[in-house]
Amino acid sequence: MTQQVLSRRRALQLLALAGGAAALAPTLAACGSSGGGNALAENTALTGKFDGVTLRLLVNQPHVTSFRDVLAPAWNAATGGTLEVTAAPYDQLTSKQILDVQSGTGEFDVFDYFYFGLGDLVDAGALVDLTQWIDANADGIGVAGYLPSIYDPYTLLDDKRYGLPYDGDVHILFYNAELLDRYGVEPPTTWDEYDDVAAKITTDARGAAYGAIVSGQQVPMILGCSYINRLTGYGGNLLDADGKPDLTSDASRAALQHLVDVAPVALPTPLQVGFDQANQSFLSGQGALLDTWTDMALRAEDPTASKIAGRWGAVSLPVGGTNTTPRTALDAGFGLGISTASQQQDAAAAFLNWATAGPQNLAVSSTAGAGIDPVRGEVLDSDGYAKVVTAAVEPIRAGLNGDPLVWPKQAGAPKLLQDLVDQLALAIAGTQTVDQSLENAQSSWESAAS
Repeated sequence: MTQQVLSRRRALQLLALAGGAAALAPTLAACGSSGGGNALAENTALTGKFDGVTLRLLVNQPHVTSFRDVLAPAWNAATGGTLEVTAAPYDQLTSKQILDVQSGTGEFDVFDYFYFGLGDLVDAGALVDLTQWIDANADGIGVAGYLPSIYDPYTLLDDKRYGLPYDGDVHILFYNAELLDRYGVEPPTTWDEYDDVAAKITTDARGAAYGAIVSGQQVPMILGCSYINRLTGYGGNLLDADGKPDLTSDASRAALQHLVDVAPVALPTPLQVGFDQANQSFLSGQGALLDTWTDMALRAEDPTASKIAGRWGAVSLPVGGTNTTPRTALDAGFGLGISTASQQQDAAAAFLNWATAGPQNLAVSSTAGAGIDPVRGEVLDSDGYAKVVTAAVEPIRAGLNGDPLVWPKQAGAPKLLQDLVDQLALAIAGTQTVDQSLENAQSSWESAAS
């Protein structure tokens, strides 16, 4: 079969996000999956020796260190097997995984997948159904040890499981303690306080530093996260209690208005600020506030990568409006699944079990630059993990042990989320009002559900 080339638009659609209940609501049932691939036998061994066996992994670019430098040597020592790691940019990961199976290339055995891309992968027949294997071996796998907040969202779709959790991603708010002290402000607990801190530092610093770094690159993985963080802060969801789109709620309006209002005092220019630029700006001491993934704690404390080592802190995401309870979201997040094109599914299954077990999860979660966060309770609560994330440990634990907002993952949801992000960007750019943007997004979602 001739290899198909997916458009950039489709690649972005495959990486969209949203918020809602752990199980998708009926309004998005039209986006349900129809595929699913083959099923792994329940008697497939959890461990084994794999001398001479090479497993090929297609992983998210920021995860290369975790697989290549941490897990690969340990896997070889434990089993004799070899890991061959290929990276894809986050905005191409899901599409490349689908293409590897549908093109007939079948190069990879294991997929490091975005959980919100699960529906697209299953619909494409790209992931092996692991339900019977996991159910029959729950004790050996240690299913009860996975964090309840992420286990079902990361692995379950239409009552079937397609992977095991690998990276427990949530956002918290990091701050530059030196800048806050210099300009006489405290770490914010509300979005109003955040605005005050951002405005004061940007004004008083006169270009030497900025009060806030807002990640606004026009893809769901970036701008979507920034919006969702504020949506949860104001007590909102993307779907209401009946499972209907709720994009014009008071909380949704407040979240988008906050992004519009903070843009003038944020690091220029928010709509052009992506993952790498946001991180580097914070680590170089250029910005005071950044809501981002929790592994920033390891980066910030690494003197080889950070100019603010020992001079930073972290708190839970701020609250706003009538909401007084901090809440985070499962912003991104990854599982490990087996490609239906793999000819080495036994070895791949053993690797999934081994790689997501406690010792390995602690090892990758404790390595600066690995980009991995806990998926197991014993790791999240361990002294070893607390030692490496230092000042961030309490908000990290609060977020993952809480009730984080879960993004939809059914096939077809990505397009809806790209539509939402496109509308958010128009409001931030000033070419539409907040109400116009959210009403347009609401109409798009309602049309897709009808």
